[in-house]
Amino acid sequence: MSMSEVIQDLTKWLAWGGSGIALLTILAYLFSWGIKFRLTGITIFTLLLSASCWAFNQSYTPPLNVEGYKYAPIVYDNGFDLVVAQASNDFPEDAIKPTLLQIAGNLKGGGRNGAQVKVRLRKIESAGEGISQPIILGEIINDLKESKIIELPKRNYHSNDDLSDNNDNYSLENYE
Repeated sequence: MSMSEVIQDLTKWLAWGGSGIALLTILAYLFSWGIKFRLTGITIFTLLLSASCWAFNQSYTPPLNVEGYKYAPIVYDNGFDLVVAQASNDFPEDAIKPTLLQIAGNLKGGGRNGAQVKVRLRKIESAGEGISQPIILGEIINDLKESKIIELPKRNYHSNDDLSDNNDNYSLENYE
């Protein structure tokens, strides 16, 4: 049973339960039972839970699942137009596009104000002792205003420069 089905069933059960307790509460007031004020609280709380479950069910959207997706944690999100996910070093080539599509599809509009959000997938390669270099594996744009995903053509993001062969000495002594 999915989460949305559970919430729908729970909403119905709470609504019917709240209605039944409401009838008991009316009887308690008619016959002056001592429990009438407790029943009033229980009725209000049950109907409030039912209304809350209904409201949540109306706003809930399950996450998008794309076949072939491989987990890549989001390491940077500026909250507006750029999201960067980190791929492992052994990330398969055929999982790049599904991973980008799933990350882009699960972005919420929130404070992005209809921006075109760039979603990048990168990995980090060692470029020498103590030096690492980000390699962008793929990029996709999620247009939140138009509600569509724009696929960018595959580009070669890999730098051909080997940073470890750089003979420049960037120590603080050169700048004093």
